[in-house]
Amino acid sequence: MVEHFREGLIVCDADGVVRHLSPVAERLVPEVVPGEVLAAAGVAALGGDDPGEFTHHGRRLRLRRVPLSAGRRCWYVEDVTESVSRADALLAERARSAFLAVVGEKLGNPLHPDRAAAAVVRLAVPTVADVAVLVLAPRSGRARWWRAVRADDDAGDNFSSARLTPRRDLEPSPAVDSGVLAAAALPSAIEEGLGGAEPHALDWLVEQAVEAGWLPGLDEAGATARVVPLPGREAPAGVLLVARRAGRWHDEADLDLVRAFAARAGAALTTALLYRDQAEVADTLQASLLPVEPAAAQGVQWGTAYRPAQAGLRIGGDFYGSHRLVDGGSVFFLGDVSGKGVEAAVFTGQLRQCLHALHRVESQPARLLKLLNDALLETTQAHGQGRFATMVLGVVRPHRDGGLTLTMAGGGHLPPLVLLASGEVEVVPLSGMLIGVVPDPRIGEVTVHLAPGETCLLYSDGVTEARGGRRGEEQFGAERLLHAVTGCHRMPAPALAERVEQVTCDWLGHGDHDDIAVLALRATTPGRPGRHLHAVPGPVGTDRTRETDA
Repeated sequence: MVEHFREGLIVCDADGVVRHLSPVAERLVPEVVPGEVLAAAGVAALGGDDPGEFTHHGRRLRLRRVPLSAGRRCWYVEDVTESVSRADALLAERARSAFLAVVGEKLGNPLHPDRAAAAVVRLAVPTVADVAVLVLAPRSGRARWWRAVRADDDAGDNFSSARLTPRRDLEPSPAVDSGVLAAAALPSAIEEGLGGAEPHALDWLVEQAVEAGWLPGLDEAGATARVVPLPGREAPAGVLLVARRAGRWHDEADLDLVRAFAARAGAALTTALLYRDQAEVADTLQASLLPVEPAAAQGVQWGTAYRPAQAGLRIGGDFYGSHRLVDGGSVFFLGDVSGKGVEAAVFTGQLRQCLHALHRVESQPARLLKLLNDALLETTQAHGQGRFATMVLGVVRPHRDGGLTLTMAGGGHLPPLVLLASGEVEVVPLSGMLIGVVPDPRIGEVTVHLAPGETCLLYSDGVTEARGGRRGEEQFGAERLLHAVTGCHRMPAPALAERVEQVTCDWLGHGDHDDIAVLALRATTPGRPGRHLHAVPGPVGTDRTRETDA
């Protein structure tokens, strides 16, 4: 029966002489000979009294001692090589899974390529490399790279992925740096990786990495390196170079872990790069749709204020601006399109482009507004849209005495206000129909003369229809606006526009609101050029005339 035990048996008498040796024990410890003293076998583990495990002839053996009668002893020897290997493999796989789970969690947050790249190399060290270098695909002839270097370069020579989780907790954070390299100067192994291949010639790979200065503290003879592409949408988003010093070679399990890590890193970088590209497009489009400050004009001081309904977008459906005319005057305008947000902003962009082209062929306000109406009708009908706009469009021409003549056409917009030198505020009787609704709308037109120091104020319905007050439901209204600007005739145009915006926002509190736009035109002192910001108003004049046409 003993001969069929899984464990080998060694029985010794009270003098330590081997009296019985089972076939299993004879195979595991061939040095032990029956009839000889056990200590003479030269197996150190058999000389102690404590059970334990030891490696012998490439096998992992487990030893336990059992005392017998008459001072005899029996040693049980078991081969646990396969069970230990299975346990180590299970622990290693659990550690790899835990590591990849942490990687997925950490790389799920960064939406900026720089932060994502830095996170990738930081996570790679020391688990998969002593030095990790990530190189993004070149852009505009230059490639960005990030590198992480193991902080404690002497620790972990007996690295075991089975002890991955506790060791990472004890490791100090790796040092991370970055740089830029010309695409033509990239090592050939990196170029090959960016093409989607995984280089296998490891000797010159280390040499190239050392020449590039990416492996501090490692030399060609004392390191091993691999390059793994990071999957992207159509081509690799970059490559990851992982290097270890001698004694920590990459086996197949390590390479599988590196590839799995690279797949997650590639997904994170691809998402970050896509987000960056979309953000750049959005920023470019936003910049093109933002209201453009009025162009400087002789004798005119401009003031503007703008607050979109959706502050995060910075764009909306209100707009203003001006264009210089060859005769020294300027076309100016302020309007509001139906809706708000991105769609309204795109419509305002189309409208502004139409104005930019049409003012070169027509400068008379009423006729220019009708041309604009025809262009908008054609655009909205072609795209199946039902959008319209309200607008005040005018032409301002300076006088030698410092005054201004404003000829304004109305397209269904709120009437302008004029701040007189006396401190009073007048409502300009300007009316008209919406723009972009019917083929031949009725357009009102009025001519206003501003003496030096007087101001004309244009505003959108985001001011008068702002809801606030005690219950948050009462409109700000035209009367409150008149009261707010009464006595502000000495204010520079920028300060007046800012005041209108401020009193409106104070009325709103923190409630929702429509787009708010304000445009102020102030007649400056004769001989002084008008400035948009920080302009000092001239002395107030007393002569004034006004003409009104319908």
